[in-house]
Amino acid sequence: MCSFVLTHSGMEAVEAETPLTCGSLLQQLQKIWDEVGETDEERDNMLLQLEQECLDVYKRKVDHAMKSRVHLLQTLADARVELTNLLSALGEKTYGGVPEKTRGTIKEQLEAIAPALEKLWKQKDDRIKEFSDVQSQIQKICAEIAGGTSEQLESPEVDESDLSTKKLDEFRAQLQDLQKEKSDRLHNVLEFVSTVHDLCAVLGLDFLTTVTEVHPSLNDSRGVQSKSISNDTLSKLAKTVLALEEDKKTRLQKLQELATQLIDLWNLMDTPPEERRIFDHVTCNISASVDEVNVPGALALDLIEQAEVEVERLDQLKASRMKEIAFKKQTELEEIFVHAHIEIDTEAAREKIMSLIDSGSVEPTELLADMDNQITKAKEEAASRKDILDKVEKWMSACEEESWLEDYNRDENRYNASRGAHLNLKRAERARILVNKIPALVDSLVAKTHAWEQDRGMTFSYDGVPLLAMLDEYAMLRHEREEEKKRLRDQKKFTELLTKDQDSVFSATPSPARQPSTKKVVGPRANGGSSRRLSLNAHQNGSRSVNKDGKRDVRPVAPVNFVAISKEDASSHISGTEPLPSTP
Repeated sequence: MCSFVLTHSGMEAVEAETPLTCGSLLQQLQKIWDEVGETDEERDNMLLQLEQECLDVYKRKVDHAMKSRVHLLQTLADARVELTNLLSALGEKTYGGVPEKTRGTIKEQLEAIAPALEKLWKQKDDRIKEFSDVQSQIQKICAEIAGGTSEQLESPEVDESDLSTKKLDEFRAQLQDLQKEKSDRLHNVLEFVSTVHDLCAVLGLDFLTTVTEVHPSLNDSRGVQSKSISNDTLSKLAKTVLALEEDKKTRLQKLQELATQLIDLWNLMDTPPEERRIFDHVTCNISASVDEVNVPGALALDLIEQAEVEVERLDQLKASRMKEIAFKKQTELEEIFVHAHIEIDTEAAREKIMSLIDSGSVEPTELLADMDNQITKAKEEAASRKDILDKVEKWMSACEEESWLEDYNRDENRYNASRGAHLNLKRAERARILVNKIPALVDSLVAKTHAWEQDRGMTFSYDGVPLLAMLDEYAMLRHEREEEKKRLRDQKKFTELLTKDQDSVFSATPSPARQPSTKKVVGPRANGGSSRRLSLNAHQNGSRSVNKDGKRDVRPVAPVNFVAISKEDASSHISGTEPLPSTP
């Protein structure tokens, strides 16, 4: 037994020295069998068993190798599919990094395609990030327009099936449009806010309170980009601006009404300029338009209330000074009638005003309003008479010149070289031209007066005298004067002829000691030998008009120069139509 052990140990030492192979192991096994004494049948069974175990090992190895090959092929196929999908998602038709040859081992093919996949995966990740950034901005701007906040937004979902540059450009174009819309909206918001600020300043309102009621982000303390640009904000801002503008318009109308009342009351009570200047900030906008009022606080409520208090105070003061104010208005009315040459009974009118105020049967405001209405109607009446009155003034002025010209023609010394004679000559020339225009002026005045009376259905009176009657009498008197002038010319010719015949009978030449008689020829004076003046009814030598003191002034209603011309002065009238001598 011990020898076997030794022998066995020696065999192990020998086996350790030689390399192990299937043949060497089989030899060792046969030696062992020989020593043990195994039968051939047992040896065959053991060999068959060894062979079967070897087959199983090979089979397992082959199966593992086949599985590994299938896995590699699937990996290669997946890599190619992934490559195709990446190219499709990125919108690339081809990729330069992909090898064109498909030969070589599977591992070689995998190694060749792996770098391209890595690059495409990285490009895909970068593209997804770009899409995410653009879509996030789009989502944010859309939320701002919708009135939401960026804090409530979730990360956008990127469609990885389409990461092409075309799709990215579409998103970028959409983002650009949204950014422009945001810019326009922000510009509109800022304009609205600026308008609200200006209106609040004019109306004396708190701007921050007004604007934050629309949206808290509109406060000036916040940045421009953080302001709300939603449709709701823009709509509220537009409504706020409209409301403020309407309020501004209403306040301005109210202030202008108060300013008008103040000025009327000041004028009624002769308020001194010092007191009026206190309310210059009220009256300065009396005729201003809504857009012209931009001064801060110009339409503040306290300013309007201050003006209302002043109007109320002046109204109370006006009531206590009612008689003075009423008589002042009556004086204004009388002055209008005086300038329009309309005769009224001033004493009766003033007595009526006194009785109305003393009896208290009419409110002071109603009385003043009625007098204002009378003044308005009187102004309208005066305006309708203005054209005719202007022509009447021209007619009267021409008649005055005519009167002066007659006096000038009767002056025997008018051609003497006295002081101012040349001025009288010039005036006489102008007077003759003006006198020649009187008939046409009278005809025009008659036509206009007829038209006025037909239109108004009443007689046109001048200081109580019908104007047409005045014109008719003037025309009659002028005709009589012309007839008288003609008769005097004929009489002068007859007298001169008679004198010449007498001189020729008694002496061919007059004695030097006896000059021709310069004695005036005695004869009847024109118009019955007395100065005839225009007079109708009770208005003798003129008509009466009321002055500011309530007294009546005597005013000439027609020319006062209708004096008759004596025979001895007839020659001077005739000379009015003859050329002047060259020397005095």
